[in-house]
Amino acid sequence: MEIDSSSIKKLRTQRSWTQQHLADACDISLRTVQRIEKIGNASNETVMSLCAVFEIPKTDICAVPKVSSEQLRGAYFNKHYLIMFGGLTIGSLLGAAIMYWWIVNMYIT
Repeated sequence: MEIDSSSIKKLRTQRSWTQQHLADACDISLRTVQRIEKIGNASNETVMSLCAVFEIPKTDICAVPKVSSEQLRGAYFNKHYLIMFGGLTIGSLLGAAIMYWWIVNMYIT
């Protein structure tokens, strides 16, 4: 899980804790604390432990994921699909109306 490494370091230094003290408080290894502060990558259990020790919600240390432009392009609703769906809907309704009119006129007259 991606977390904001600078906020972890800031929270630790505000309390005047060493990395080893934080590791002991969270029941994780010193190497894990070093990796978190350098890379910002931690397991969900480690994040929950950090949140418990610092008494903060998970959202305070979770990093916003970086999204590429290609991923965003797929997330937007393409206007061509809207036009195609609208045309298909109108065509279906018009076809149903014509069939209804034809059947009614066929059997009434």
